Amino acid sequence: MKTYTDQLGNQFAFETAPKRIISLVPSQTELLFDLGLEESIIGITKFCVHPYHLKSTKKIIGGTKKVHYEKIRLLQPDIIIANKEENTLEIVEELQKICPVWVTNIVTIEDNLQMISDFGQLFNKRTEAQKWIDKTNFALADFQHFIKDKEVQKVAYFIWANPYMVAGGDTFINELLKLNKFENIYDNNPKYEGRYPEVVVQKMRIQGDPDLVLLSSEPFPFKDEHAFELGRHTHHAKTIFVDGEMFSWYGSRVFKAFDYFKKLHENL
Repeated sequence: MKTYTDQLGNQFAFETAPKRIISLVPSQTELLFDLGLEESIIGITKFCVHPYHLKSTKKIIGGTKKVHYEKIRLLQPDIIIANKEENTLEIVEELQKICPVWVTNIVTIEDNLQMISDFGQLFNKRTEAQKWIDKTNFALADFQHFIKDKEVQKVAYFIWANPYMVAGGDTFINELLKLNKFENIYDNNPKYEGRYPEVVVQKMRIQGDPDLVLLSSEPFPFKDEHAFELGRHTHHAKTIFVDGEMFSWYGSRVFKAFDYFKKLHENL
């Protein structure tokens, strides 16, 4: 019997590597696939879109905030993979009545690498996990070299409209913004506490007046009219549509994000 600890400090004991996995988080589904665990994945959410073919080969058990408990129970999973931010405590507690629920908690790049390492240990995929860790570290070092002479730019990163909401501090998005030398005007802003605060866009000029307004492709489908409206509330900001997966997905997606970030900077 081996003992493992998730990122919330919960302990688990397994005699053998769990074989029947349900993933409640799209980016973690992608990571499990990239670790060579496709055969072991038995259930995913409707938002698990990478790789796309899993939607037709695996059982859909609901979304990230609303799951079908009976569908999950009937699949007889050995383990369910959840995330502190994506899934509610209520969901996790209910699912714990079915089987062990492993909860990740990702705010930094280091947290992300720890998750990859944990999955390698837990699912007996240590070699594959180490490859992804090494690739990610190499790409990170390369990107840090690329970015080192770039000027810091002030940004506002929008994730929702009606009401307008942004990424604040203590989020993985904020960590990746900092990595890109983007200074988030809503990080540690005393007027807008919380990780994803609702903001008054008419006050953007006096609250930081960003150089760039970034409109994420998820979870809200921003349109040109949003870009125009937000641009009006700054002095000179450039409004840019960005790939939300590259800024908010953890797991193996982080490795893939660095090339995207380079192209983004080259186009600024």
